[in-house]
Amino acid sequence: QVQLVESGGGLVQTGGSLRLSCAASGRTFNNYEMGWFRQAPGKEREFVARIMWGGDSTYYADSVKGRFIIFRDNAKNTVYLQMNSLKPEDTAVYYCAADRYSRHSYRTESYDYWGQGTQVTVSS
Repeated sequence: QVQLVESGGGLVQTGGSLRLSCAASGRTFNNYEMGWFRQAPGKEREFVARIMWGGDSTYYADSVKGRFIIFRDNAKNTVYLQMNSLKPEDTAVYYCAADRYSRHSYRTESYDYWGQGTQVTVSS
């Protein structure tokens, strides 16, 4: 069992930056693929980024590529999402998720554990 707790959300102006953190409990964190998703009001939850257990393989949605960076510190059981050049359309609740089978997926159903989410609001 893995428990995930996100933090770091907030209100930022267009062009600003935020760093989200996701702290995981459970000794098997190092073996899981980790992902970030987001959900805007009235929209479905969508994939943002994912990272393999070793941290050397990452993948991003086209909408955030070049602006967001996902990285992890397995010693701290934490995965991060550095968000730069933020836009109003990035406004959403951001969720951290863990895939215990490392399925290299962008689909929500491939992730077994989810955090409670953290709100990111980008003002224009």
